[in-house]
Amino acid sequence: MAKKAAAKTTKKSKAAAEEAVSTTKRVGVIDRKTAETQIKLKLTIEGEGRYNVSTGIRFFDHMLELFTRHGAFNLDLTCTGDLDVDQHHTVEDVGIALGEAFDQALGDKRGIWRAGYFVMTMDETLGLAAVDLSGRVESVIKTKVKTRLVGDLQSELVDDFFDGFARGARANVHIKTMYGRSNHHKVEALFKAFARALRVACSRDKQLGEMLPSTKGLL
Repeated sequence: MAKKAAAKTTKKSKAAAEEAVSTTKRVGVIDRKTAETQIKLKLTIEGEGRYNVSTGIRFFDHMLELFTRHGAFNLDLTCTGDLDVDQHHTVEDVGIALGEAFDQALGDKRGIWRAGYFVMTMDETLGLAAVDLSGRVESVIKTKVKTRLVGDLQSELVDDFFDGFARGARANVHIKTMYGRSNHHKVEALFKAFARALRVACSRDKQLGEMLPSTKGLL
């Protein structure tokens, strides 16, 4: 009887520990200051799609807002950058800081799916995103955007944002517009696809539990 009671207690304790892990919110907080940008950022992976974003570039803000909503994250982000010089430092550094926040929030990455992909339609446009939180940095970005500006955002900097994220998160990030007409739709489809791919990659894998999603023993 004593052995059975002890076994039941052990099972209950293990179940309680697993439940605690599964409900713990993962949070990343970044305070990044350089001579070009000052960024304060708080990310919650288990969020409700809530955002408070200010970078000084309205279209970029909009992309980060819909990224947050489609990823079901929470994001508080303010960036003061040298926009009188160019938008480059602001967009790239926000990408780096956001990637660092995910890397911090995920810790040793045990128990996560690690990789995710999503194909997103935006009216006449189709965008694809694939992410692997592998610990290795690589990015391949093909937006097919043909104008210098989308809204008030310098369109070439979309590449720099995703490249910066890959470096900050230590991840593989592949982004591609499959086809489309509207440059606005091309960028928006990519941010939405990226959010949903990342949402999958960060999700907890119930089947593998707390196992590291790698045979190397380190990510």
